[in-house]
Amino acid sequence: MAKKRANGEGNIRKRKDGRWEGRYTAGYDSKNGKRLIKNVLGKTQAEVKEKLKKALEECQGLDVSRSEEYTVATWLRTWYELYAKPNVRTATANRYKLIIETYTIPRIGNIKLKKLTTRHLQKLYKELLESGRIHVGKNQDKGLSTTTVHSVHLMLHCALDRAVKERLILRNPCGDCIVPKPRKPEMKILPPEHMKAYLNAAEARGLLPMFYLELVSGLRKGELVALRWDDLDIQQRTISVSKQYVRNPDGSLELTQPKTENSVRLVSIPQTAVDLLIQEHSKHPDSPYMFPSPLTGEMYHPDSVVNLHKKILMDAGLEHLRFHDLRHTFATTALQNGVDVKTVSSILGHFDAGFTLRTYTNATRQKQNEAAAAMGSFMEQVR
Repeated sequence: MAKKRANGEGNIRKRKDGRWEGRYTAGYDSKNGKRLIKNVLGKTQAEVKEKLKKALEECQGLDVSRSEEYTVATWLRTWYELYAKPNVRTATANRYKLIIETYTIPRIGNIKLKKLTTRHLQKLYKELLESGRIHVGKNQDKGLSTTTVHSVHLMLHCALDRAVKERLILRNPCGDCIVPKPRKPEMKILPPEHMKAYLNAAEARGLLPMFYLELVSGLRKGELVALRWDDLDIQQRTISVSKQYVRNPDGSLELTQPKTENSVRLVSIPQTAVDLLIQEHSKHPDSPYMFPSPLTGEMYHPDSVVNLHKKILMDAGLEHLRFHDLRHTFATTALQNGVDVKTVSSILGHFDAGFTLRTYTNATRQKQNEAAAAMGSFMEQVR
């Protein structure tokens, strides 16, 4: 029986066309056991020797028979189905699928996975920044935001790390990329002097309980619309936040767990909010929802709440700010009124207090200035 040539063995010969060729065993087919023969070419024997040495080193670290199977497209789809989708929440899975199918595969999907380079990825990011947006609205740039492109990079980094672990590629080409830094959108809040006008406009539309609760709790819109009447503990004055509605790419809604483990939480609310919620429930005592839609009797669509917020701002004659800025308004107001960062972080359902501190630096800066002034007054007294 013929002895199998081990990975790493190779030979060099001069071809009839004058070029030198190095042939080597790259591995064995897992299905039939046959050798996988590869070759390298060069003008000189020395050049081929160097190429052959590099090729042999590479095939030592790869599962060659499997690495040949994948393009970028087939690997990303495999990674998504096996590793990503089963282990992330629905909104994140939807986001990954958008990145894979819409932003990545149309541009680099046909490249062999083992041939993917940092330059391919750098070019991808450049194209996305310049013309990656699918639906270009009025006054919108054609390119995606730096935040979105950064998200593309993070997902690809994760997918390609798995490819390295499975010996499909030797190294992750994302590692050497220069990635655009996300630009944080300007944070706005509803100023205290405008809150009365905002709440009066909400009350005129019969929406005071919902938007009052938002301003005293900072709930995410998906969490707010998913609240049920039995999530309210009247005696303890708490709201149980354990679910949220997210929108799938096809527009359907899905009830899921909140964003992180920390997002499952009990939120204490003032007695005024409790009283308003009781009044709201008396309008629809048979509905399980805290805020049922007057049109359907079912829960509000999260985007409908955003549209109601816009109408309230217009009624009150206030400048535009996002619904999410009401969450920022709660956090900023709480911090400026002496609530400690850790408590605000737990109410918001943040991963840790450090994130809250970094997000609301301006609000905590004011408290630091007050603390510095207080310490200055104290030291003046002891001198």
